[in-house]
Amino acid sequence: MSTTDPGATHPWPHPSGDASALSQLEKRLPTLLSVIAGMVDLTGFLTLGNIFTAHITGNLVLVAGLVVRGGRMNPAQVLAIPVFIIGVAAVWLLARASGRRGPGLARLLLLVQFLLLVGVLIFSAVTKPSANPHGLMAVITAMIAVSAMACQFALLRLALPVAPSTAVMTGNLTNTVLSLLDRQSRSQRLMAGDAERLAGSLHLLIGFFGGCVVAAAAVSLLGDWAWSFPVALAGLAVALR
Repeated sequence: MSTTDPGATHPWPHPSGDASALSQLEKRLPTLLSVIAGMVDLTGFLTLGNIFTAHITGNLVLVAGLVVRGGRMNPAQVLAIPVFIIGVAAVWLLARASGRRGPGLARLLLLVQFLLLVGVLIFSAVTKPSANPHGLMAVITAMIAVSAMACQFALLRLALPVAPSTAVMTGNLTNTVLSLLDRQSRSQRLMAGDAERLAGSLHLLIGFFGGCVVAAAAVSLLGDWAWSFPVALAGLAVALR
């Protein structure tokens, strides 16, 4: 008699298969997500009034500068911070309610990110927020994009905890430099696992920068339709096996 629960939420048949699938996702998914993060960040910055949709640190810096020195403030830069917090909390609640872990949870949250980015694309194509980057339509578009990035970052922490961050390029650049120096040193190495860290950090750096370059070209050529690029890659991430 089979002990498999037909109503279980985990899509993998047994723990070993689950661990194998998780390992594959941790190797293949972060670079793709880093490209998506770069595209979303720069597309939002160029079309939605200099807001960082993937870098909340950047918005904190901009808001702090405006508070002290004054100037025109983009409402989206202020709202991005609480919306990001709410987005992360919502993902946590969804993960808890779904009962999924590991690859099953990753695929669920990848689908949520994809749907949010589709929402950004549709809303941008209909309302043309870049025409008034400080207007209400731009603020709404930016908040949907921020929610998509909150979903991506929460996904990494909840479903793929070993995977590095896909948008904190300062940390990835630090890992790259230290790993390179450690590998060239003839004395005892200061960091463990430097080869893996170097490869992972380099992939993420190249991916994020490449995403930014593609996004800049897409905005120049397509305007608000540039959001179709991260949407396409997010769909690819959902289909990744």
